[in-house]
Amino acid sequence: MESLTGRLLVATPSLKDPNFERTVVLLVAHEEGGALGVVLNRATEVPVSEVLEGWAPLAGEPAVVFEGGPVQPEAAICLARTRTGVRRINGFNRVSGSVGTVDLSGDPDRLRDAVLSVRVFAGYAGWGPGQLEGEIDGGSWFVFDALPGDAFVNRPDDLWPMVLRRQGGITAAVSVFPPDPTLN
Repeated sequence: MESLTGRLLVATPSLKDPNFERTVVLLVAHEEGGALGVVLNRATEVPVSEVLEGWAPLAGEPAVVFEGGPVQPEAAICLARTRTGVRRINGFNRVSGSVGTVDLSGDPDRLRDAVLSVRVFAGYAGWGPGQLEGEIDGGSWFVFDALPGDAFVNRPDDLWPMVLRRQGGITAAVSVFPPDPTLN
């Protein structure tokens, strides 16, 4: 299978795992050894300033830490969106287009002129070799192209239906699928 790095995994209504129900995951790595991504639509109430004070001025709204996934919740991953025309930044690993990961051990002041925004994630979503492909084949995930702003939306709770709606057709209708159809 070709690499899905930089693409979105959007949970289908059939995915009932509480870690991933109605989530949108940006894959930051996908190779033979497995895949790694961060959940884009699970904001916490913990301000970035409480855990990474120097990075807070670069954090976009909402300027909180996000639940990146169930793996290593004590670890932090930071995504950044670069400004137009910025080609190379120390400590920045491009995922797709203007979006990439940033080394949090670096000096955030060095990035101030190069990035539009950062988003900090506690933990990540991880899959072993072939596991993600099996979940996709089993109907747990839709795979869509990401837009540069997807990882930095101001209203992350709206991301799941927003991504589904922009696909059009029958997929757009999934955006209004009730969380529990038995209650209809």
